[in-house]
Amino acid sequence: MAEQRSSQWYAGDDRNAYIHRAWMRRGLPRHAFDGRPHIAIANTASDLTPCNAHFDEVATSVKQGVFEAGGIPVNMPVVSLGETLVRPTAMLWRNMAAMATEEMLRGNPIDGVVLLGGCDKTTPALLMAAASVNLPALVIPGGPMLTGTFRGTPLGCGTDVWRLSEETRAGTLSREQFTRSESAMIRSRGHCNTMGTASTMGLLAEALGMVIPGLAGTPAPDSRLLEASHESGRLAVELVRRGRRPSEILTKAAFHNAVVALSAIGGSTNAVVHLLAIAGRLGVELTLADIDRIGAEVPLLVDLQPAGRFLMEDLHRAGGLRPVLREVRDLLDPTARTVTGSRLVDDLDDAEIWDVEVIRPRSAPIREQAGIAVLTGNLAPSGAVIKPAAASPELLRHRGRAVVFDSIEDMHARIDSPDLDVDADSVLVLRGCGPRGYPGMPEVANMPLPRKLLERGVRDMVRVCDGRMSGTAYGTVVLHVAPEAAAGGPLAVVRDGDPIVLDVAARTITVDVPPGELDRRRPSSALLGGLADPRRGWERLYVDHVMQADTGVDLDFLVGSSGDQVARESH
Repeated sequence: MAEQRSSQWYAGDDRNAYIHRAWMRRGLPRHAFDGRPHIAIANTASDLTPCNAHFDEVATSVKQGVFEAGGIPVNMPVVSLGETLVRPTAMLWRNMAAMATEEMLRGNPIDGVVLLGGCDKTTPALLMAAASVNLPALVIPGGPMLTGTFRGTPLGCGTDVWRLSEETRAGTLSREQFTRSESAMIRSRGHCNTMGTASTMGLLAEALGMVIPGLAGTPAPDSRLLEASHESGRLAVELVRRGRRPSEILTKAAFHNAVVALSAIGGSTNAVVHLLAIAGRLGVELTLADIDRIGAEVPLLVDLQPAGRFLMEDLHRAGGLRPVLREVRDLLDPTARTVTGSRLVDDLDDAEIWDVEVIRPRSAPIREQAGIAVLTGNLAPSGAVIKPAAASPELLRHRGRAVVFDSIEDMHARIDSPDLDVDADSVLVLRGCGPRGYPGMPEVANMPLPRKLLERGVRDMVRVCDGRMSGTAYGTVVLHVAPEAAAGGPLAVVRDGDPIVLDVAARTITVDVPPGELDRRRPSSALLGGLADPRRGWERLYVDHVMQADTGVDLDFLVGSSGDQVARESH
C-alpha cells in the first residue's frame, strides 16, 4: 500500500511532524500516526439544520466502523445549510459550503472522507467538494423523517404545507386548523419525507455509486441507518487502502444512471442543477440535452408525493431504490461502479418489490415517460425545465397571456389583489429570481395562485420563472429559465398580455411576438431596481462569478477538479 497522504503531516522526527502529532495527542496513541488511514467525517450536524440534527449520532457509528477497520476517524464539522431557515435562500450558500469543505479536506491531514448529507443543499455541496479534491469518499444519506398525520391523514412535509396553505387562502381550511397541523407536520428526525430535493439527492447519490447499495432512503430514526453508518466507516478505510477515488466512480456512466434514476423515482427538478454542478467539478461532460435525452423514455415507477400518493417511509418499506433500478436495468449503463467496487447493475439481482402500489413494476408504470423535460425557444434560449409528473396534463400544451411580476416582492404585493387582470388561462411570469438576480435562485417558481382564482376552484396554472421550485412542490411550472432576466435573458422584456405558448411534447416555451420584437425592448425600471447589487462579502463574489442554470449554477472559477495537494506548507 502506498504511503498515506496524512503521513505528509505526521511522519518523521522534524519539528513540523512533532507539532502535528503533539497537537493531535489528546487521546490518540502514538500508533495512530504509524501510517493508518485518517478518515474525516464531514459532518453537517447543526441545530439550525433540523433535518441533519441527528448526524452526531450517525458520526459516532461511523467512528466505530473506522476504528474497527484500523483507521483513525476525525470529526470535521462543515458548513451546514438548513433549507427552511437560511435567508435569502440556501442555494446562495451551496457553492460556499462546497468550496469551504473542499479547502478543509485539502488543507488537513486526511486520507479519505465520509460525507454526512441530508437537507437539500448539503448532499450536493459535499459531493461537489469531494469531486474537486478527489480523495477516497462515500456518502451517508441522513434519511427521511417518519410520516406524521393530521386529522387521520398522512402528511407529506413541504407538499402538504403548500396544499394546506392554498386551502387556507381559498377559505376551505381555517387558520386555526392550519396552525394546528404545524405540530404534526414533522414527526421525527430526518429530512422531508416527500420526493423533494433531500430525498432525491440521497437516492441519486446511491445511483451515482457513492453510497453503499441499499442505504439511501433508510428513515433517519431507523436503527439500520446506524448499522450502515458503521459499515460505511469500515468501507472508507478500505477505499483509502485500495486507492479508490470519486473520479473512478463519478464517471459519465454514473451520471447517465443518475438521470435514469431521477426519472424513475419522479425526483426533484433541483437535481438537474446539482448533477450539472457535480459533473462540472469532475470535467464530465453533462448537458441539459443529455438529461432530456436520457430521461425521456424512462417510466415513472415510484408513486410518491408530490407526483403521487405515498411517502419515503413507504418507499423504504416497499424495497427502496434497488428494485426501482432493477426494473429499468436495461436503461442503465452497465459499466458504472460503486464505492464497493462492484458494478451498480450487479447489485440489483436480489432486489424485490414488496408493495406494487408504491413501486410499480415496469409493466404497469404510473407514467410511460417521466423524464424532466428540457424546453427551449425564444423565451429560454439556453433552456428551461419542467417536471411533467408534477404538472396538470391538460396544461402541458397551453397558450395564455402573460401576467408579469418584476420581483418576489411585486408578486406578493399584487397576487391577491381583486384588481389583478388574470384568469385561469393566464400564464404567471416571475422574473429577477435567477442565480444573479435575487441572488441565489430561490424556490419561488411555484408561485401561489391568485386568491380570486383559488376561490373559484382553480388549483393549477402555467407559471414561468428564472428561479427554482421546491422539490416537494407541484404544479405546471416552467423554471430554471436561462439566461435569467438579470443576465439579459428574454424573460427580462416579456410584457403583460404577451401570448406565451407552452408545448412540452415539442419541448418549447415561446413568446408569440413578431421576430425582432423582443430584441427591440428594454427591461423595465421596476425589474432593474429589484435586482441584487451586493457591495461586499460572499454575495458580491457570487454575483460576479455565478454561472447560469443550464451549467449548474456553480462559480466559474470552481469548475474542474483541483486535486488533494496543498500549494504551500506551514511552519
